[in-house]
Amino acid sequence: MHAVAQIGFGYWGPNVARNLHAMAGADWRYLIELSPERRAAASAAYPHVRVVDDLDTALADDAVGAVVITTPAATHAALARRALDAGRHVLVEKPLALTTADATDLARTADERGLVLMVGHTFEFVPAVRKMRELILAGEIGRPLYLHSQRLNLGRIQSDINAFWSIGPHDVSIANFLFGTTPQWVAAQGARYLNATVEDVVIVTLGYPDGILANLHVSWLDPLKTRRVTVVGSQRMLVYDDLDAEARLKIFDKGADRVEPDAYGAWQYRLRDGSMEVPRLAMTEPLAAELRHFLECVRTGKRPDTDGWNGVRVVAVCEAIDQSLAARGSATPVTALAASGGTAVGE
Repeated sequence: MHAVAQIGFGYWGPNVARNLHAMAGADWRYLIELSPERRAAASAAYPHVRVVDDLDTALADDAVGAVVITTPAATHAALARRALDAGRHVLVEKPLALTTADATDLARTADERGLVLMVGHTFEFVPAVRKMRELILAGEIGRPLYLHSQRLNLGRIQSDINAFWSIGPHDVSIANFLFGTTPQWVAAQGARYLNATVEDVVIVTLGYPDGILANLHVSWLDPLKTRRVTVVGSQRMLVYDDLDAEARLKIFDKGADRVEPDAYGAWQYRLRDGSMEVPRLAMTEPLAAELRHFLECVRTGKRPDTDGWNGVRVVAVCEAIDQSLAARGSATPVTALAASGGTAVGE
């Protein structure tokens, strides 16, 4: 087992630390944190871990084979680059980088050096989301028509990145995961109510192949916390509500069936309002599943489900959204290499 170093003990870091402690135990050797207050808190919680303020200290230890990055988004690319250059496997929280060029460079570097690069697209490890993908792939909902997601809350307002870069990558990764592809174009509108430099509210339409649309609504400025994804198919419909502990996923046997036209030749539709099913799902913490998968990939050399190229595709969508916001909602193509040596998506 490789020893592990974690970078960052801020907003998300304590959640990762809790799981690393449970899974890696004594193999979790270092925690790097710049804040003296947070270093003190980490030392008190995990006395067996060496808590330092310098990444070089951990990288100088040959026993350290993997690095987990849980720092602000703007630092992800540089820290991941340092770890990869030092020959370490890397798990970096979303987004992988803030530009497609940086994300692509990291993914290529990892492939060229035979290193594991994984991105923390945690919702791809949610049992309800995995069940949705299973149902879609099996044709259980018919032809996918559109997706609608809401990620809303009143809080955790940031000033260095807009609301979409902060929380929207989750919804892009979910949509890409469910549809098994990347959108060809985006169109985005946003508003800056609290800060003159970044959008607090962003509403995006993604255009996927075969006419599938996805509408994503993210906001820091909403009265109710909402984490919901709806997928409408030609036969059935799915609703994933992350805040509904008793029924996170509902399957609705609802739809509109076309029948023979009337006497004037106009097509008629019969609404179908059938049963609602709540499937049984595994009681698994997604972050725990994500970290377990990373450690397995480090140990076996397996390519992660959410590898660097997965991260590139999400970053490419977010970058196109920024371009569309600047163009006041104009449809903007998404361009990203699907894999090393692959062709560009959206070209």
